[in-house]
Amino acid sequence: MTNSHAENAQDGRAGGTAGQDAGPGTDGHDAGTAGRTAGTAGHGGSPAGDAAAEQADRDAATRRLAKAVLAAEQALIEFEIAVETFRVEVENFSRLHHQRLGPMYARLDELDAQIAEAVAARTGAPEDIRKAQEARASVLPMPDVEELFHGWMGSDGLFPEAQAMLTEQSVRPPQKVRPSEEARRVYRDLVRRAHPDLARDDAERERRDAFIARVNAAYAAGDEAALRQLTQEWEAGPVPAEERLSASEELYARLEWLAERKELLAAVAAELEESAIGAMIKMAPQDPDALLDEIAEKLLADVAEREAYLAQLVG
Repeated sequence: MTNSHAENAQDGRAGGTAGQDAGPGTDGHDAGTAGRTAGTAGHGGSPAGDAAAEQADRDAATRRLAKAVLAAEQALIEFEIAVETFRVEVENFSRLHHQRLGPMYARLDELDAQIAEAVAARTGAPEDIRKAQEARASVLPMPDVEELFHGWMGSDGLFPEAQAMLTEQSVRPPQKVRPSEEARRVYRDLVRRAHPDLARDDAERERRDAFIARVNAAYAAGDEAALRQLTQEWEAGPVPAEERLSASEELYARLEWLAERKELLAAVAAELEESAIGAMIKMAPQDPDALLDEIAEKLLADVAEREAYLAQLVG
């Protein structure tokens, strides 16, 4: 082989090698490398992109907090409805108890005094005489009290009518301890819509406070017609302004206020349940009016028993 042939062969092999280096495989490898380099640059992010992501996270957290506040508000309203309806029942039970059963208790006290006096007359024992005097003293009204207060107060305190007027209650006593199911339904629906805790400013809260006071009074009286009229009034009233998303600080403050309000309501509920009337209502949670009838029957039986015993003593 001559030198020219050897040189030509070397040139051919060199050309082939150069062709492999510059071929499609090399271009694809470089493109993949370039793509990875670009991806690495994208992962690093820009300051503007980081700020936008952080703001999106804050917005999402604020929305979650707003949902939590809304849930807490609704739960508090339901709790307050339960406390208020129980308070109405305790108040109505107390008034009806005094109105319907008060005369029976007075009759029993009078019979006890007469029995004690009859026993003392029979035995003449000093201890029996002392018991008779104490029994009579507990029955006799405090002298001149009713005349002094012109029918507002007696020996047992304020008359129910006077107390009703002083506390802005209806002078007419309620018909039942527990209002009708329809009254309860309308009342609960109305309170859920008009509750003062849903107000976002002082003016709106004052308007709702005054309105709910009227709603509570109508419910306490068991007045379905008044509750329906109040429902129409609320629906025809000014449309509350749309709620705007509050700042996180305001939402946290709102949650703290709701927690404090719940503690206050829990204390009120506990006081109602621990009261004498509350304890009686809890004995018949399904029908407290039936409990009044049951107590009345028991008192009538006690009166009859004492009257029979007194008749034996003096007969």
